[in-house]
Amino acid sequence: MQARELETASPEETEALAAALGRTARGRELIGLVGELGSGKTCFVRGLAGGLGVDPARVHSPTFVIVHEYAGGRLPLQHVDLYRLDRPNDEEPFLREVLYGAGVAAVEWFDRLPPDAAEEGLVITLRHLVGDRRAVRLEARGPRHECWLARGLGPA
Repeated sequence: MQARELETASPEETEALAAALGRTARGRELIGLVGELGSGKTCFVRGLAGGLGVDPARVHSPTFVIVHEYAGGRLPLQHVDLYRLDRPNDEEPFLREVLYGAGVAAVEWFDRLPPDAAEEGLVITLRHLVGDRRAVRLEARGPRHECWLARGLGPA
């Protein structure tokens, strides 16, 4: 398991970090986003969308619909929010299709899934620091995502 810890000083820096990952995505990537309310999860997805060639202004929290799909970029982006689901299960057909689809899946409140739900993926934990600063931990699970993390950010 490969991990990196970074700090961003502003929402723009958080988006730029995510955009760098989006530009190197090849498809079938799963990104799990973890953090408190307001920690920058949706901001990260906006940057990811931009890196995939999707207009970042289209990205909003999918809290009330659970899944938003953004097409029109280099790869489709599935934006999932598990906040309102008590016990999400990756065996549910709609969720399985989203998590393991051909594009990129970005899942907010990823820690609500059972621990064995995603053996492969990139788990991004965002924490508030002072002001707009965020601590960002990127943890790659599985060789595909370790390679992707290396492509997106350079060697650890």
